[in-house]
Amino acid sequence: MAKEGFWDDHGTTTDILRERAQLTDELTAFKSQTADLSDAAVLLDMGLEEEDEQTIREAGQQLKSLADRIRRFSLDRMLSGEDDDKDAIVSVNAGAGGTDAQDWADMLLRMYLRWSEAKGYKTKLMDLQDGEEAGIKSATFSVSGPYAYGYLKLEQGVHRLVRISPYNASGKRQTSFASVAVYPEVERDFNIEIADKDLRIDVFRASGAGGQHVNKTSSAVRVFHIPTGITVSCQQEKSQHRNKDLAMKVLRARLYQREKDAEKRQIQEDYESKEEIAWGSQIRSYVLQPYQMVKDHRINLEVGNIQSVLDGNLDPFMEGVLLSGA
Repeated sequence: MAKEGFWDDHGTTTDILRERAQLTDELTAFKSQTADLSDAAVLLDMGLEEEDEQTIREAGQQLKSLADRIRRFSLDRMLSGEDDDKDAIVSVNAGAGGTDAQDWADMLLRMYLRWSEAKGYKTKLMDLQDGEEAGIKSATFSVSGPYAYGYLKLEQGVHRLVRISPYNASGKRQTSFASVAVYPEVERDFNIEIADKDLRIDVFRASGAGGQHVNKTSSAVRVFHIPTGITVSCQQEKSQHRNKDLAMKVLRARLYQREKDAEKRQIQEDYESKEEIAWGSQIRSYVLQPYQMVKDHRINLEVGNIQSVLDGNLDPFMEGVLLSGA
């Protein structure tokens, strides 16, 4: 930062300032935990020396709290991938199961927004396609915060719900599927040229709730990238220009992820042609009937409090996958 001309390149400046802030936060956390550990150790020694049970209990409480902080700090350090510290763009899509699947996709959207809120992350809804009767067909939103992509990439895959369908007059048990795709948010093209001739941009009227202006003007934007077949749409902003900017942000993220997959020789099909969103491909099952349980099939972790999970308590699954290396 002290070098001459540092502030001339806005793109480089932003990246370095962000890295500096992240390293500063990590160093501050490490120093704080080290100091608190020393203080708790001194307090425990005093309690043992004086046989003061209250002091010993207080030291134990401090150590328990500190252990939780160290665990979270250690998990952050495990997120050492090139893109793990980036913000994330998340897409939720309804799969097999009709109206129930669309309702399930809406429940997943709420779950991830609640998780993000609990983490102190900022979210922005970029695109939302309502279902015909209930729920949503798809949603795309951004999540901004430390290691947002590193954590949320662990949620990528198919999610399966089993419950008594509220949309089935016979009250039968219904299995529904929805998929989650996660991309790192990138502000620049990273040597990926997006030429105007490679784009087809359509404008249309936004659907669903959004205010009188949104529904009566052609403010929604759909961007089609001809070479790859990737299609991105955004209709949440009143401004056509702003919707286009957001759609291009999503497109850059998807092209960047595609490029990274190619570099690792792990090229996957575009999101729309991935594994069928149905039986046999789920990473996690959420069972409401005949019993209540959430099971992550990658690590065989089972949690009985399904409501807590649906309210955004995803940390046990994320931590389990991180620690297992699955």
